[in-house]
Amino acid sequence: MAYKTRTKKHLTKKRFITAAFVAAFFVFLGFSFPYSGIVFEYLPGVAGVLQEKETVHHIKTPNEVRGIYMTSWVASTDSIRRGLVKIAEDTEINSIVIDIKDYTGKVAFLMKNQKVKEAGSSEDRVKDMKKFLEELHSKNIYVIGRIAVFQDPYLAKARPDLAVKRKDGVTNWKDYRGMMWLDPCSKEVWEYTIAVAREAESVGFDELNFDYIRFPSDGNMKDIKYLHCDPALTKPDLLENFFYNLKKGLNDLKIPISADLFGMVATNFDDLNIGQVLERAEPYFDYISPMVYPSHYPKDYNGFPNPAAKPYEVIKISLDSAVARLLAASSSPFKLRPWLQDFDLGANYDAAMIRKEKQAVYDAGLNSWLMWSPSNKYTVEALDK
Repeated sequence: MAYKTRTKKHLTKKRFITAAFVAAFFVFLGFSFPYSGIVFEYLPGVAGVLQEKETVHHIKTPNEVRGIYMTSWVASTDSIRRGLVKIAEDTEINSIVIDIKDYTGKVAFLMKNQKVKEAGSSEDRVKDMKKFLEELHSKNIYVIGRIAVFQDPYLAKARPDLAVKRKDGVTNWKDYRGMMWLDPCSKEVWEYTIAVAREAESVGFDELNFDYIRFPSDGNMKDIKYLHCDPALTKPDLLENFFYNLKKGLNDLKIPISADLFGMVATNFDDLNIGQVLERAEPYFDYISPMVYPSHYPKDYNGFPNPAAKPYEVIKISLDSAVARLLAASSSPFKLRPWLQDFDLGANYDAAMIRKEKQAVYDAGLNSWLMWSPSNKYTVEALDK
């Protein structure tokens, strides 16, 4: 006796119809289904089970982004993070940058993605991340998720096959601070980074920001080896491969992605031996954040004995150069959203110094900036109400 076979399409259709009848039956019995922003989807292969697929809400990028940085440790404690949220409520701040994956390589909240679970890198640090993002959205605060990429001592130790090596090709290389790095050319590292980013978007981050997207520095560069890199390609070529694949892997998410670059990338046309060239990164990101901290510029930069003491001049020179270069590349200078410093290094950064930084941004024809304080203590007097 011959039996008719039913296609997967027909079976799926029948399952959805069955689910609809089940829902209608409960309504008939008097059960109510209050709107919760959840779409119910049939779980194939499990009879009678409906899978919840939560709707993700995002805030549109403000025309003028004024942001502060929040570590995941601060985000994990309501009583502490409340102070930073209040700054956003009381001042011009309309955005907060929160660590998703920090310099340790640990991910700030538990993730369901299989690649992340296999790595064992996610922890229950910010237990209410989704709820916290919803709270920020309710206050119309734009939330940027920061992901430190290639500086990752956790994964480098857990997966030494993915790490930057010493010349012997076996021992993990470390910089002068003892930090281990992932090989910037490893496709598995790229896929892992994309997996972390995609899950971050799914809990409500409005933008994904990538830091440490460079080759390592500040270590013994004569004793370093990249097992995954093609020696025939330059560092800018190799990094551009990563930028291309990152954009391709996240393009369907429809939220902005941004890149943190060394401040001197704005004025240098070489790659600073770290692979970063402004024109090679710009096409792949919606926003570029050069870290134009005056304290990080070398002595006698542009004739300044102590660049940290000249915040306006250093930042204005840097951003004028970056603006001109993006215009020459037929791009928009409004892609530029520099990181400014709110910490003491090389000079005392009081309200007057920070206001000089902001003014340099505006005088360069730009309107957005992010404020970096590693301690998350901000000079509120430097912020407009």
